[in-house]
Amino acid sequence: MSPSTPPEAAQKLLAIPGPIPLSPNVQRTLGLAPQSHVSPEFVKIFLESLHMIREVVHTTSASTAFILAGSGTLGWDQVGANLIEKGDRALVLHTGYFGDGFKECLDTYGANVDLVKSELGGTVKIADVENALKNAKDVGKPYKIVTITHVDTSTGVLSDARAVAACVRQFSPETLVVLDAVCSLASEDVQMDAWGLDVVLSASQKGLGAPPGLSILIASQRAINLWEERLKRGVKSGSFYSSWEKWIPIMRAYDQNKPAYFGTPAVNLVRALHASLVEITRGPIPLATRLALHIHASDLVKKSAERLGMEQVACEPAGRAHGMTALYVPEGVSAADVLGGVARRGVIMAGGLVKEVKDRYIRVGHMGWSVVGDGGKDVSFVVRVLEEAVKEAVEKKRVTARL
Repeated sequence: MSPSTPPEAAQKLLAIPGPIPLSPNVQRTLGLAPQSHVSPEFVKIFLESLHMIREVVHTTSASTAFILAGSGTLGWDQVGANLIEKGDRALVLHTGYFGDGFKECLDTYGANVDLVKSELGGTVKIADVENALKNAKDVGKPYKIVTITHVDTSTGVLSDARAVAACVRQFSPETLVVLDAVCSLASEDVQMDAWGLDVVLSASQKGLGAPPGLSILIASQRAINLWEERLKRGVKSGSFYSSWEKWIPIMRAYDQNKPAYFGTPAVNLVRALHASLVEITRGPIPLATRLALHIHASDLVKKSAERLGMEQVACEPAGRAHGMTALYVPEGVSAADVLGGVARRGVIMAGGLVKEVKDRYIRVGHMGWSVVGDGGKDVSFVVRVLEEAVKEAVEKKRVTARL
């Protein structure tokens, strides 16, 4: 079997769960000369970006959107710094590595955090969420927030955010619902208003199709009201850079086509994000169609892996992400062998993150431009390369066993 040739031999194709390949227009926009962050041209770009990100999460309510220089982790920090006071109770739904991270962040701000953990590769049971909410109410200490990792990048598990939010609304309506959509936004459906989400946080480098470096967060009016009530009591943010006292006036100014300043925005990254958001919300492929294309691409990758004898880490059919796939390598084959084989063929995939099994599985990203650009040829190429690399690793294992 002759190795596949990568689309661009000079550069390996990223097939990790972010950063992802950029569309040609986003790439061009990133390379433009910087603009002044208070120029009319940039202010208009920022305003439109704030409006378009609301479209992506499907909110028309009086929400406040934030686009800040930082990674997706900064979204956790905003939640902890502005919505948590020392002693507040928080419930973190844990489906992998990033549930631990969100818990640690909330711990830092003095929250009393409970975890509801799934089995490895599974989703959190709604009955367990219900029981936790009821128990908290029964002892007179309801949760301030519940956090959901929509897609945990370490396992490829997709949580049913709609069902969880409905459960919270029914059994603890005063509790805020926070969705970590870093690895889901624009590759999975997110309906902020319809599902009753109070905070949606994300990042630029995954389904949103922009370079890494921007933290995206949308807060409902209910979340803002809670923050304002806290401020009236004289309780300020626990952080300087993440403080909504600093950033809300800035975001509201840009939202009204006015320049403002607290910290210099990442001008070129915001322009690149704007270019991608235009493609997502105004381009020839509507958002609903983009999501359908992600499902199709996901099916291609997952079915090919099944033919190779690779099992998914995400073990529930309805709980599997459509922008990435986590796959156990065949028995007797190491993850390093497969990752090395795909790299020699011009593709970069990711290793495991979950400590207990990190050397037994790999993670494949298939989102954004790789899915919607050029007829999805990147995904087809990734599938071929994965097949070749796995078959090569299995054959080497057989040869070694005979020696």
